[in-house]
Amino acid sequence: MQALVKNIIPVTGMHCASCVAKIEKTLSQLAGVNEVTVNLALNQAVIEYDPKLLSQNEIYTSIEGLGYGVRRGPLSSGDEAAEETLQLRQARKKLLVAWGFTTPLMILMLFHMFFGLEFPGYGLLELLLGLPVIFWAGADTHKRTWAGVKHLAATMDTLISLGTLASYATGLAAFVYPIESYAGVGAMIMAFHLVGKYLETVTMGKASQAIKKLIRLEVKKARLLVDGEEREIPLQQLRVGDVMLIKPGEKIPADGEVIDGESGVDESLATGESMPVAKKKGDQVIGTTINQQGALKVKATKVGQDTFLAQVIKLVQECQGTKVPIQQFVDRVIGYFVPAVLLLALLTLILWLSFPEFFINLITKASYSIPWIKPDLSVVSLGILSMVAVLVIACPCALGLATPTALMMGSGLGAANGILIRRGEAIQAMKGITTMVFDKTGTLTRGQPTVTDVITAEGFDEGRVLQLAASLEAFSEHPLAQSVIKRARDKGLKLIPAEKFEALTGLGVKAQLAGKAAVAGSQKLMQQLDIPLVALEHRIGELEGEAKTIVIVAVDKQLAGVIAISDTIKDNAEAAIAEIKKLGIEPVMLTGDNWRTARAMAQKLGIERVLAEVLPDQKLAEIKRLQAEGEQVAMVG
Repeated sequence: MQALVKNIIPVTGMHCASCVAKIEKTLSQLAGVNEVTVNLALNQAVIEYDPKLLSQNEIYTSIEGLGYGVRRGPLSSGDEAAEETLQLRQARKKLLVAWGFTTPLMILMLFHMFFGLEFPGYGLLELLLGLPVIFWAGADTHKRTWAGVKHLAATMDTLISLGTLASYATGLAAFVYPIESYAGVGAMIMAFHLVGKYLETVTMGKASQAIKKLIRLEVKKARLLVDGEEREIPLQQLRVGDVMLIKPGEKIPADGEVIDGESGVDESLATGESMPVAKKKGDQVIGTTINQQGALKVKATKVGQDTFLAQVIKLVQECQGTKVPIQQFVDRVIGYFVPAVLLLALLTLILWLSFPEFFINLITKASYSIPWIKPDLSVVSLGILSMVAVLVIACPCALGLATPTALMMGSGLGAANGILIRRGEAIQAMKGITTMVFDKTGTLTRGQPTVTDVITAEGFDEGRVLQLAASLEAFSEHPLAQSVIKRARDKGLKLIPAEKFEALTGLGVKAQLAGKAAVAGSQKLMQQLDIPLVALEHRIGELEGEAKTIVIVAVDKQLAGVIAISDTIKDNAEAAIAEIKKLGIEPVMLTGDNWRTARAMAQKLGIERVLAEVLPDQKLAEIKRLQAEGEQVAMVG
């Protein structure tokens, strides 16, 4: 079976939800299309199709046949930024021109409306001041309307065009027929419409900033080793199999495998883990992460669109291009909305001309409280004014733009903060969350623990306890282990080579050190190994009550000492928990730490519910258990 292909196609010329509905309907009818989503805020179509039944050129032709444009070649980030700047500048220029001519018109209209002041040549002045507003500043609106008419499609622009042109036409007709001139009203309508368009342009520019930030994370150049010599090349020229040299402090250009060297790599961008991850020969590294200590030689395994960062950007773009269920409903409604409004506006004019006495009686009563209603105008003037009001007031551009823009902002800001959302439906589903489960280390805490206390048992000193613990933890990448190793190195202690090393998931580690059986880990591990803790039990309780994590060290089944480690709470954690509780969501702490330490930290944060001593492979089961109890759960960490 032929695999489906998913393409993101930049579309130009869309300006309302009706444009979205029209393109989606046309593309979904093409042979081989499995799914299509058009996003107004992003100006793009995401289409999944069978390439055996449909070509990309056929998709482009279908979109262009509707009167819209397709950007066939990718833009660089610089070109894209220049294009957005140009669009914003043009929108601002049209806005200023529109209001430059409309403002004096509005002042004259107010004097005419409220004080009955008649200015010589007022009708001609309305036409002259309204001309550049409606036909120059609003030219794009009329062009889009005409493109829709040619394809028998009505959009929001259709409503604005008909409303403004009908209003302006009354100004011309007033010279030969006794009708009220609404040319000034037409200019006002277009000016307000252009305010909305300018704000849309600004909002969409801001909403795409998160994607641009991700793109800027890419390394621009790579340093290769070719025949023992260093050579710097643009990243675009990097190929799978090339050997890169990454010096301390540099970003890794692309995903790859370490073939020489040892170092710690800051992978917080990809994993959120604040502690550097040790890398040695044979380990995989992620592009855009930062090499911290030693030099590394890395063979590129993924380049271009296959790298981790490129996949993250694609994931965010696809999420921003999806539609939440409420937006799908809105788009279906708007697909019928514009034609219905056009019919309603026409019906309004017909009813006014057919039953003028009925409507005049209605507005006569209303005119006592609304001074700009003038029952003494001609029936045709009142009918046209009512028709224009229906066309203009019924234009819900925000209805079609608000949801996709909110989705862009949410998913984009999430990506910038390390939160990846695969589908837009997830954002809407979040409104039903009742419980939010937080992992402790690195989520609620900084993930940079430090050794605060070393308590020794009889026959051992601080140096010996640290040496044993650090030797056992030398193979572990856990932040707690790294803090013990750091303290031992700071004191100049020499590590003992470990043999028969074994990591006991969620409990600790054990190994042979200089022929002796040594272990380091939790109280539960010591209980399983029947190692008595009576001598230091009181001190262990005190340290746990201070929200410190305890690592117990023993050798040949004899208690050697206790190391207390403290991981400070993040500055904004307490405020974040308070905000979550205000939303009516219950925060829960999930940790593999012991009950006493977990409870002490939870109390500081204002968390009442704690799931402690949970092994890593049991965390998912705990989440499912909460869901089985009827809670809508979100996991953070």
